[in-house]
Amino acid sequence: MFLELLKNGAKTVVGVKQTQKAITNSKAKMVLIAVDADEHVTASLVQACLQNKVPCEKELSMQELGKACGIHVGAAAAAVLNDR
Repeated sequence: MFLELLKNGAKTVVGVKQTQKAITNSKAKMVLIAVDADEHVTASLVQACLQNKVPCEKELSMQELGKACGIHVGAAAAAVLNDR
């Protein structure tokens, strides 16, 4: 689902800090966390997703997630933003 949203031109933010901010500000529609990202880095994102009832998936590697988001480096997390 995440990749389909990206292909359809959905607005995203990339990186742990930007994803955390989007969740906190109720702007995140969906979050994707890389399966190979360090848990101590992503644990706060998982908790924030649970608290704010934002769907959170883990299905891509950091390299795959970065590529899907259009960057040339790996990404630990990314969020698709609401259409507001």
